[in-house]
Amino acid sequence: MVRVPGYAWLLVLAAVVVVAVASAAPSASGYMGVAQVAGDFRAGIAPDPTSLSPHKLAGAGAFVVTGVLLLLFFYRRRLYILFCVCGWVLLGASMFVAGREYSAQLTSWFAFGISQFLGIISALMFVLSADAYPSKPKVGRHYPYFLAPLFLWFALAPLPLGPDAVFAPGHILMGGATASAGIAYLVLLRQTRMLGAAIVGASLLLIAVSHLWTVLWIPAADDPRTTTALLFRMVPYLIAALGMQLMTFEDMTFELRRTNRRLETAQGKLRRMVITDPLTGCRNRRFFDEVIGRELQRHHRYGIPLSLVFVDIDRFKAVNDQLGHEMGDQVLRQVASFLVSNIREADYVFRWGGDEFLILLSCSEEEAQRRGAKLQRAFTEAPESAPLPEGVGLSIGCVEVRDAHTSVAELIKMADERMYENKRGRLLALMDA
Repeated sequence: MVRVPGYAWLLVLAAVVVVAVASAAPSASGYMGVAQVAGDFRAGIAPDPTSLSPHKLAGAGAFVVTGVLLLLFFYRRRLYILFCVCGWVLLGASMFVAGREYSAQLTSWFAFGISQFLGIISALMFVLSADAYPSKPKVGRHYPYFLAPLFLWFALAPLPLGPDAVFAPGHILMGGATASAGIAYLVLLRQTRMLGAAIVGASLLLIAVSHLWTVLWIPAADDPRTTTALLFRMVPYLIAALGMQLMTFEDMTFELRRTNRRLETAQGKLRRMVITDPLTGCRNRRFFDEVIGRELQRHHRYGIPLSLVFVDIDRFKAVNDQLGHEMGDQVLRQVASFLVSNIREADYVFRWGGDEFLILLSCSEEEAQRRGAKLQRAFTEAPESAPLPEGVGLSIGCVEVRDAHTSVAELIKMADERMYENKRGRLLALMDA
């Protein structure tokens, strides 16, 4: 998630104050003759000061939403919230510019064009807010080259051609940009499963439909039905504002869940590092201390047979002396891989230290001895053992856990002693051969 610099909220707050002051400041007085000529037209665009202006009401609501989102932005400092704030600021400025009284007809037409242009930029900000949620939005350098002539048209075209020159184009562009924003939020819904994204996306699509309806059914800017369309659009805009706030809180929850998953993953990796021998990949003595208590409890409660098999590599010192320590490490990894691949998944292989391994089997001592002898033969016959020095093999000692044995250390000592007995027997047999 992209964070914005800490000073950005100051710039946004300054922009809000400047726009609000500019929207509320009294306009310069024009010529009285021109004002009288424009009186009838202003009745369609600028509201009667004796009545409540829908444009000013919508602008005030937009600035209230801006304040709420600014509070969320101060706390979260997310780039998508910043674009939402900019969108609502521009929307409020557009409403106040359109709802103000102007003393000159040309000024009123110019203000109407500026209001339409601000509405278009506001819709584009909502598009960027959806694009900025997963990552930084892709804003091309060619965008200003598109917006500059658009601004010139909406600012200057009403002066010679009247407000109708920018009325339909403005609603078409606002509808297209708002529809794009709605689709972007619905795509975001598919990625994040956030209810706020669904509410915002559906509301923006409804606003886009209202702009299309305005183009199809309202022929001129001074048509009284423009006020009805504006009042209708205020409802989905307010719903979209609620959806944006909900989305912000859902984003906090989503980030918390994602952080928890990362923490769990890191804890899992750390635990595997703690209980795993780094050279062979087998479990280490620390993990044996964790497992043996649980296995002894199962043994005493359910009568499950349990045996320890102590494994030592014969003539391992000769491998290090003749072939080097790298070859010795390779032999350790080879033996560990061999033991793990030749026991059941329910059993355990631990590297005990040096060239010694310990195997924990769920079987009787007789069965453990048979499996140990089978491991010895299989290792000797394995193709990987051919390059090793003569006499390198496995010595094994087995002991079964019985009720009389209460100390794990005693069991391990007994298995170790039996392993050395097996080693001596193998060495004598090799010498006789």
